[in-house]
Amino acid sequence: MALMDFIKKQFIDVLQWTEDSDGTLAWRYPMAGMEIQNGASLTVRESQLAMFVNEGTVADVFQPGMYQLTTKTLPVLTYLKNWDKLFESPFKSDVYFFSTRTQLDQKWGTPNPITIRDKEFGIVRLRAFGIYAYHLTDPRLFYQKISGTRDDYGRGELEGQLRNTLVAGMTDLFGESGVPFIDMAANQDEFGRAMFAKAVPMFAEFGLALDSLVVQNISLPEELQKILDQKIGMNMIGDMQRYTQYQVANAIPEAAKNEGGMAGLGVGMGAGVGFGQVMGQAMASAAQGINPAAAPAGSVSADEVVATLEKLHGLVEKGILSQAEFDAKKSELLKKLS
Repeated sequence: MALMDFIKKQFIDVLQWTEDSDGTLAWRYPMAGMEIQNGASLTVRESQLAMFVNEGTVADVFQPGMYQLTTKTLPVLTYLKNWDKLFESPFKSDVYFFSTRTQLDQKWGTPNPITIRDKEFGIVRLRAFGIYAYHLTDPRLFYQKISGTRDDYGRGELEGQLRNTLVAGMTDLFGESGVPFIDMAANQDEFGRAMFAKAVPMFAEFGLALDSLVVQNISLPEELQKILDQKIGMNMIGDMQRYTQYQVANAIPEAAKNEGGMAGLGVGMGAGVGFGQVMGQAMASAAQGINPAAAPAGSVSADEVVATLEKLHGLVEKGILSQAEFDAKKSELLKKLS
């Protein structure tokens, strides 16, 4: 009966893994009802590692190459088995292959906004996302902590763990650095390097090496972004008067080219300066919470002056008003702008 059982057994003389799909990190060679022939050939291809496990104990690990399995090439397994016949008979052991190829274009991001304390804005919620790449380096650790005795373990099963690891590291990084959000968002490359350094030891705990990490975007939720935009606008308002005067100075030559424009009305640079002053005062009043409509009596807006001058100029063209009368009225109106 023992002889018949021996004959029925299948003996493996070639051990190898030809990856037929992408994304598999660990694969166990099917050993059901099979034993490995003494002197069998083991082929480990580039971008692979192989590991022998005997009764739950990790034994030998093989780098890329071709091996003939003997007591010389399996020193740890030979010791565990305690063969006293120089390993002449077939043996049974679990054999695992691991892919060490770089896993590219892996995406990470915050599924929900994370809450942090910011120096400038106080408590804020932010989002961030990017890509990263990694590869397997330590099959022992990966087997013990991740893949175990599974027939195969895929990259997709690890995605959530790695993404959350990166997000947790990013949250800690914000808290430890004390750098304001606005500075982090403006220097994404530098922030990415800091995240990379933070995440490297976390990946190493799983037997993985982090190859690269890119931060593609850091942003506030939409409602907070609007508040930030308003704050930026208020910071800019202090220089708005000079900006308005500059804009008016550039607009005067364009108006001079058009019939009925400021040049046709005889309005020179003085009107441009006065217009800029009025607009600047209006913007300054708005920044201080003053209602421009409540301006002192006797003052008029630039729009009102231009509209009045256009009407008066029309009366000059019809002969109803003389040029001298027009010039006097124009001078009076421009004084109200200064």
